[in-house]
Amino acid sequence: MTVNFQYVDVDVSETLSAFTEEKLKKIFNRYEFLISATVYFKIDEKQHETGKICNIELSAPGPRLYATSTERNFEVAVRQTIKDLERQLEKRKELMKTH
Repeated sequence: MTVNFQYVDVDVSETLSAFTEEKLKKIFNRYEFLISATVYFKIDEKQHETGKICNIELSAPGPRLYATSTERNFEVAVRQTIKDLERQLEKRKELMKTH
């Protein structure tokens, strides 16, 4: 499991990285065809209430899986983004079963 973190105009946080890696580890254990993940943390200056953005891109066979969410803090954004990715992974797994 390879996870790359990109902090765009945000201070690097070891606790946030560890939290995200723990959540991603569950996905990597469930879906063995995943190769790597790239996580981007950004802040939208225009939205002060819900300006924390989390983008996650998963590398897997076929097209890359990508999800993003904007929430009030990064932990909630990570959970929401991973939930969206799990939905995409279920669809991908069903397609892989049929072949």
